[in-house]
Amino acid sequence: MEFKHKPVMLKQCIEGLKIKPDGIYVDGTLGGAGHSIEIAKRLSKSGLLIGIDRDIEAIEAAKNNLKEFSNVKYIHGNHDDIKNILQELNINTVDGILLDLGVSSYQLDEKNRGFSYLGENILDMRMDKTQKLTAKDVVNNYDEKTLAQIIYEYGEEKFSRQIAKNICLQRKDYQIETTKQLVDIIEESIPKSRQNDGHPAKRTFQAIRIEVNNEIKPLYNTIQDCIDVLSNGARLCVITFHSLEDRAVKNAFIEAKGKCTCPTDLPYCVCGAKSLGKIITKKPILADEKELQENSRSKSAKLRIFEKR
Repeated sequence: MEFKHKPVMLKQCIEGLKIKPDGIYVDGTLGGAGHSIEIAKRLSKSGLLIGIDRDIEAIEAAKNNLKEFSNVKYIHGNHDDIKNILQELNINTVDGILLDLGVSSYQLDEKNRGFSYLGENILDMRMDKTQKLTAKDVVNNYDEKTLAQIIYEYGEEKFSRQIAKNICLQRKDYQIETTKQLVDIIEESIPKSRQNDGHPAKRTFQAIRIEVNNEIKPLYNTIQDCIDVLSNGARLCVITFHSLEDRAVKNAFIEAKGKCTCPTDLPYCVCGAKSLGKIITKKPILADEKELQENSRSKSAKLRIFEKR
């Protein structure tokens, strides 16, 4: 069970889930099963692990890595549909859920998927290869204003307008089909003096990937759905990698915790505020120094944990 990339904050996630041997747990972002292996190790034969991923190839890789465990169900689907998935399995509540958001290390390793700005590959970026919309469609068919907005909002890229303008100018001559073609346009759009914060294409690639896979819009509701299907005392652990994800998770946690709006001088609550549980992490957990040195992907990772009551 060798992994090119270690799962992010593995120890913190496993501790955060407080795994019961006979419990039912969901890894909503199965990937290559880096986190799932450690969950499965802690389950008895009466326990159950449900692994969900929208990437069929990732599921096949996970099956190979989890082949010694018999109590795992594999679901080709999206964690946004967790309520429907559990309903089809005749499961009402679960004892823990893990979401490791964003692109998986498995997908980054598969260069032909077009997630990486390194090398030259077809512009794809689909987590689910059965869906129609690809990065190539976004880059070649979206109008300049929409492109700029996506790159700015989802990538937090200051030069989004210039990048979108140059993409639209370039595609008048020929379709932009490869990652290298897109990287070249991005590099030409950002002044050399401002290209000192990592690879200049990383923010634009992130933005287009988020648009292709609709990663942000449903996230707030997904977190609420996950909390709804937890049993009492069960926990939801969510790893995010950029501020948009983290903000959606944080806000959903605050909403689920509930907030009394009564005046402070009242002896008891009369506003009817309802709490679904408590936020375990007042501040997100960050990777420790050792992990930061060993796993570059952990650099921007934040872990938040919610416990259902």
